[in-house]
Amino acid sequence: MARGFRTGPHASWQYLKRTEGICVSWHYIARIWREEHLKPHRNGTFKISKDPAFAERVADVIGLYLAPPGGAVVLSIDEKTQIQALDRTQPVLPVAFAASEKRTADYVRHGTTNLFAALNVTTGEVIGECGPTRNGKDFLAFLKKAVRPHAEKDIHVVLDNLSTHTTPEVKEWLAKNPHVHFHFTPVGSSWLNQIEIWFGILTRQSIRRGTFSSVNVLIKQIRDYINSWNESAKPFTWTATAGEVLAKVELVATNVKKLVNNNSN
Repeated sequence: MARGFRTGPHASWQYLKRTEGICVSWHYIARIWREEHLKPHRNGTFKISKDPAFAERVADVIGLYLAPPGGAVVLSIDEKTQIQALDRTQPVLPVAFAASEKRTADYVRHGTTNLFAALNVTTGEVIGECGPTRNGKDFLAFLKKAVRPHAEKDIHVVLDNLSTHTTPEVKEWLAKNPHVHFHFTPVGSSWLNQIEIWFGILTRQSIRRGTFSSVNVLIKQIRDYINSWNESAKPFTWTATAGEVLAKVELVATNVKKLVNNNSN
């Protein structure tokens, strides 16, 4: 029966009548949805991390967000890779009265760029740099740039588990700079890294609806957006505690197990 609730109250009414022989008004179904706050037309994504150190890493990273060490700087760093410079085959028609913005369905690819970015968790300011490649050497060069303004302080860096973040060169540099500390998010849990929130905002506000005649035009757009962001930068307000996150993940894991068991019977 649940399958019929995916396309709207009217379709659900038809499904119930056809498959179950139940005759109810689709208005009745719509009212139930409203009263029970059901939104079957919406969906989301999830992934349960299999990292054996999941709980420990969640507590470590969220601890930095909620109670950073006194006087220390917390940087959230990651890469947004293969950003495409897409150009439409015809000019975009701008918004007008009674008409939405319109663009051609087809496009031309003019290449890609990779964005390294660091978010200062305390101030909300972002440092970013685009380049044609993304490897350990590129990451180390950007890391040095990101920590340079805070050389006199302890620096805690939140990042994911990409191999480029743990190359021998990176480890050697960390050994020579003991004031810089890495904190890894759990495997498969990039949502815990605040820079990912900013990447989403950048995509929605500056890239997705853009038209770029070259990679250089795309890079300039990204740089301009970062400059504009920093003019009125504000930090994200992280409110979820480690306990709340772990409890929610445990609930999802339990529901998945129940679903798997039911399907196997």
